[in-house]
Amino acid sequence: MLRYLTVFAIAISLSACTSSEISRALGSVFGEVTDAEVAGGLKEALTLGASKGADLLSQTDGYYKSAYKILLPAEARKVTEKLKVVPGFSNVEEIILERINRGAEDAAKKAKPIFVNAIKQMTFADAMNILMGADDSATRYLETATGDPLYQEFNPIIVESLDRLNARKYWADAVAAYNKIPFVDRANPDLDDYVTTEALKGLYSMVEKEEKNIRLNVNARSTDLLRKVFAKQDKR
Repeated sequence: MLRYLTVFAIAISLSACTSSEISRALGSVFGEVTDAEVAGGLKEALTLGASKGADLLSQTDGYYKSAYKILLPAEARKVTEKLKVVPGFSNVEEIILERINRGAEDAAKKAKPIFVNAIKQMTFADAMNILMGADDSATRYLETATGDPLYQEFNPIIVESLDRLNARKYWADAVAAYNKIPFVDRANPDLDDYVTTEALKGLYSMVEKEEKNIRLNVNARSTDLLRKVFAKQDKR
């Protein structure tokens, strides 16, 4: 009885507050995580993970000398192999690889504000589905919400890097010849599309790594809100 009287008294005292504030107050009495806390905790976790991932990849060698290094597709490597015997092109593959990955590093600097904007638009329903979902649910949410705008930001920067070495023309010529061979699976003639897609794969892989760290490593939950919200996930 006393418990219900306490809740009633709090509700009266908060009558001028918003529904979210009342929800938080009632949740604290019952020891439950409110919708507002779930949403806030998930947004905080996503912001931390996405920001860290983008920051790491946007550093010099963030792609080029990491596990996320973008490699040339097999067909493009056939072209670079042939070019190695041409004077002035003995190191062409590594030069192209460096340009590709430097472009991805430059492009990654554009990721953070796009991520933050998508995170701000997350609903309570989105947050609960993510919290109680798979260990990569938050990353998949961001991938859906930010894939197109990130592609539009990444692609022009990567195109500029590729064009410095005429890499796109190399690739287009190679694919044109390759696709004339009977019975082969047709290759994508757009090297910039391939590189942009691979750069985004690396970015989302980094975000996924950070998400799993927060989900599975209690010590990675650096605030009281993160600890409270993800304790609910631990009990699922």
